Amino acid sequence: METIRPLHEKRNTAILLIHCPDKQGILATVTEFLNKNKGNILYLDQHVDRQEKIFYMRVEWELDNFSIPREKIGEYFNTLIGAPLSMYWRLYFSDEIPRMALFVSKMSHCLFDILARYTAGEWNVEIPCIISNHEYLKPVAERFGIDFFYFPITKANKDEQEKKEIELMKKLKVDFVVLARYMQILSKEFVELYPNKIINIHHSFLPAFAGAKPYHAAHERGVKIIGATSHYVTSQLDAGPIIEQNVTRCSHVDTVEKLTRKGRDLEKIVLSQAVFKHLQRKILVYHNRTVVFN
Repeated sequence: METIRPLHEKRNTAILLIHCPDKQGILATVTEFLNKNKGNILYLDQHVDRQEKIFYMRVEWELDNFSIPREKIGEYFNTLIGAPLSMYWRLYFSDEIPRMALFVSKMSHCLFDILARYTAGEWNVEIPCIISNHEYLKPVAERFGIDFFYFPITKANKDEQEKKEIELMKKLKVDFVVLARYMQILSKEFVELYPNKIINIHHSFLPAFAGAKPYHAAHERGVKIIGATSHYVTSQLDAGPIIEQNVTRCSHVDTVEKLTRKGRDLEKIVLSQAVFKHLQRKILVYHNRTVVFN
């Protein structure tokens, strides 16, 4: 399937994501550094966690007339500002297109939503592979012209298959992973190779319902709200930093089938919103929390 012309705006920009101990003058110091070097600031957002006393910032500026060569920006920034202010910082460039691996099992709703946005050119991303523990969604990958890799997983071969998946992703230069309803728990070793680079989606109810049939349990309890949560994966199951959440109302007239449909609609939207924010470099992780810039 041919990808439509990108809808995202192409810019020659750089993005800095920063967090550090809060003190007076950080904002002025960073903006002065950019202004003195002819960096036209396009976006700036900052937040101070007064309880933790941590300063967070995201700034994006044009590189066309910037006086520091792009390969030297990180070095200059760290020497003049980053190191003296004990900053944790990351520098990104808008022309560097991330490479995203999709992990799926049998459910297709999240996969179709992501691939629709991808082929419509909404996202500045490449998808070199779809990886699955079932062959069920291989026709979907073929329809969209994306390479599909099948790794059947059992308790006996899980470690060996994960190693093969990791080797494949390294070969394909994958930058981050999206679990689009992938029904396998990743090992601690796998997760630690991609810190804050594995995005997952799962149903989250108020109250929460564990198990294989959450919508049945929700229906039996007569819940009034169902929801979905997207988060970064950590070695602690479903306890990683939350990126995006949403809910929808339901009532006694909703059958299990209606709840399932509403839940899946939420899941695909919430997951895509989380992926988009990751692609925009709008997420900062501190400890087990996220700062998601507007």
